[in-house]
Amino acid sequence: VARDVLAIESAAIQSLTRRIDHSFETSVAAIINSKGRLVVSGVGKSGHIARKIAATFASTGTPAFFVHAGEAGHGDLGMITSADVLIAISNSGESEEVVSLVGFARRFGATVIAMTGSAESSTSKEANIHLDCSVEKEACPLGLAPTASTSVQLALGDALAMAVLT
Repeated sequence: VARDVLAIESAAIQSLTRRIDHSFETSVAAIINSKGRLVVSGVGKSGHIARKIAATFASTGTPAFFVHAGEAGHGDLGMITSADVLIAISNSGESEEVVSLVGFARRFGATVIAMTGSAESSTSKEANIHLDCSVEKEACPLGLAPTASTSVQLALGDALAMAVLT
């Protein structure tokens, strides 16, 4: 089981390397050129990944913090300014809380980078930039637990942070 899980997740990350394109470069430029901070958000497992990505950016010198998409509508929207860049992470791109947060951020003038598994999702369509985090399959035999998708999100977040650092 362990070998299968690792093989599925590593194949998903390897597949991601072939999808690094101008959207990645545009995302890096948006973060570097931002006059504000980097805000990273998501819900559920994607929220956990978002929190780690924000921590990685902060520890490498990019002013960054995590906002839980579910809490944003309950008083945390004021933490996001028009000078900020928001990375919104959602595998489906249809998480209600993330879609709402992205809509607010765009109306407020923030630059939005969507990291989703579908370019056709509501989150991706509303964002300024879409980064493709799609996976062929999850490692969970029940198809319930996000495994490969969260590995891809985490790896792409690390790649962004290292590209911004250099």
